[in-house]
Amino acid sequence: MKKVEAIIQPSRFEAVKDALIEIGVEGMTVSDVRGHGRQKGHTEVYRGREYTVDLLPKIKIELVLPDHLVDAAVQAILKAAKTGKIGDGKIFLSAIEEAIRIRNEERGENAL
Repeated sequence: MKKVEAIIQPSRFEAVKDALIEIGVEGMTVSDVRGHGRQKGHTEVYRGREYTVDLLPKIKIELVLPDHLVDAAVQAILKAAKTGKIGDGKIFLSAIEEAIRIRNEERGENAL
């Protein structure tokens, strides 16, 4: 099992969600987050004063998937989230040792 964490632009969320559902991903956790990478934010003007917005709004999607779905999920995220511009986001993969469903104590991939 692997954990897939994707940080994407909020405007691309619906496309990414639909692409993941289409390949058979059944569950995901979604969070509104703020951060920046290389773009380091941007400058805006509000009521005549200039200020720097250095933490930009992003969406974080977390999935724990069986190994056979990981590559398809990564490709679906890449295809749906990519605009080709700075700030598209990142995908992180981590190994998961165990998953346990609290309701009935199923373990491993059956718990997903």
